[in-house]
Amino acid sequence: MKKTHIVGIIIIAIAMLSMISLLGNSSTYADFKEAKGSDPEEEVHVAGTLVLSKPIVYDPVKDPNSFSFYMKDKSGEEMHVILKKIKPQDFERSEQLVVIGSVQGNSFVAKDVLMKCPSKYNNGQEQAL
Repeated sequence: MKKTHIVGIIIIAIAMLSMISLLGNSSTYADFKEAKGSDPEEEVHVAGTLVLSKPIVYDPVKDPNSFSFYMKDKSGEEMHVILKKIKPQDFERSEQLVVIGSVQGNSFVAKDVLMKCPSKYNNGQEQAL
């Protein structure tokens, strides 16, 4: 076998192994029930909406990296969420949230949150801000 063939086979093998490892680390969306049943070390993504009728707590004087709120997932289950970051700007205006983290005790401890904010366009026409 030529050296170029061996190098080509090694490159292909490395590419395949890296693709397999990336697929193994990818997470899927879950609801709070599935998140409760998963390993606490495993990160899950839970999509849902903010519950505005319950308290949103952020006290930057006490702890600027702790923010908590209640969220309802796609199946309708509510859960207390603790975000270990500062409160995102325009958080209350978000239409949909995706929290990334794990369930610890009775709360979902999020390492990050993704927000889908309302669009300023409605049927191709600009809304007043």
